[in-house]
Amino acid sequence: MRIFKTLALISALFLPQGAQAFDIEAMSQAERDALHQEIREYLLQNPEILVEAMKILENRERMDQIQHDVLLFQQFQNGLWNDGISYVGGNPDGDVTIVEFVDYRCGYCRKAHSEVSELIESDANIRLIVKEYPILGPDSDASSKAAVAALQLYGPEAYARLYEELITFKGPMNELSVRSLVEGVGLEADPILEHMESEDVAEHIQTVQNLGKNLEVTGTPTFVVGDTILRGYLPLDAMRQVVQETRLMAN
Repeated sequence: MRIFKTLALISALFLPQGAQAFDIEAMSQAERDALHQEIREYLLQNPEILVEAMKILENRERMDQIQHDVLLFQQFQNGLWNDGISYVGGNPDGDVTIVEFVDYRCGYCRKAHSEVSELIESDANIRLIVKEYPILGPDSDASSKAAVAALQLYGPEAYARLYEELITFKGPMNELSVRSLVEGVGLEADPILEHMESEDVAEHIQTVQNLGKNLEVTGTPTFVVGDTILRGYLPLDAMRQVVQETRLMAN
C-alpha cells in the first residue's frame, strides 16, 4: 500500500503541472505503459527523489497518527486520569500526568521501570498512573491479579511495594510464588490469593483492557504523557524531553 501512496506523492510533487491534469483512465494501455516506463527510468536516474518522497510520506503519516491519538486522548481522558481504580503515584497534584500500561512479564516494561522510577524521583511534579494490562499469557494475568488484589485490600502503598517485586520477578507465577512475593513485602498472602479470583479484581482488569482497546494499545509499555500517546519503550532522556514539551505546551 505504501508504494502506491509514494508513487502518487511523487506524481504530485515532481510531475509538471500539466501532467498532473492528465486523466489516466482516459489513456490507452500503450500510453500507460509508456508513462510507467518513463517514470521508472526517471526514478532510476534520480533515486534521491524516491527517498525524499518516502520521508515526506512518513512525516505525513506520523502527523496523521499524532492527530488521531490526540482525538483518542480527548475522548477517553477521564478513563485515563480519573477512573477511580488505578494506582496513582508520584505527586497526585503534579502538573504533568504520565499513564503507563504495563505487563509484568514484558521485557521492555522491566527495562523502562528503573527509568520511570528515576524520572519520578528526579521530578517532584509528575503524577504517575499505572494501568494493569496483562497481554502476555497466564503468568501476566496472575501477576496483575495479585497486584490489583493488593491494591484493593491494602491500598496504594502495599500495591507499590508488591509492584516492585512483580516487575523484577522472572520465575513462574503460581500460588507458591505469589505467596512468597506477597509475604516478602509484609502482606498477608491468604486474603490476596482468595481475592485474586474475585469479581472486583476481574472487573478492574477488564475495565483497563477495554480502555486499552479503545486507545488502540496493542503492546506494552504504552505511555500517555499529557495528551501524547507513546507506543513502546522510551529512554529516560526522551521521556524527560516529552515531559518538558508537555509543560511548555500547557503554559
